[in-house]
Amino acid sequence: PERLGGASAGLRSTPVMRSVLSLPLVGPFADRLLAFDLPLLDDQRRERVVAFIARRVDGMPSVMRIGVVTIAALVRMAMAVPGGQRVVGTLVRRPLPLVGEYARLVRSLGYAYIWETWPDTLPNGGTP
Repeated sequence: PERLGGASAGLRSTPVMRSVLSLPLVGPFADRLLAFDLPLLDDQRRERVVAFIARRVDGMPSVMRIGVVTIAALVRMAMAVPGGQRVVGTLVRRPLPLVGEYARLVRSLGYAYIWETWPDTLPNGGTP
């Protein structure tokens, strides 16, 4: 590398990609929510959408990401207990403060990706 006054003058021109760290926390809820909202969205597409949502959460500014991941961890713990899927279903239907915003975030990211990537997707997630 070229040196300028003892310091390296060459900088990387491409950003370093981080691995998806939030996927184990955000993924199960996003998958369940999308399956509930869009029952005809096939598994392969839903998997791509869930990965997109996790990447977006990982790309958030640190304070916001910490808050979202904290809520995701609480929701993930609720999903892990017996009857937890029913609890999550109730949270989705009756949004509570913060948890409701988390569900809105997941929905908005997922819907934006779906209809941007596959614009012919039907409201139930099916294809024409």
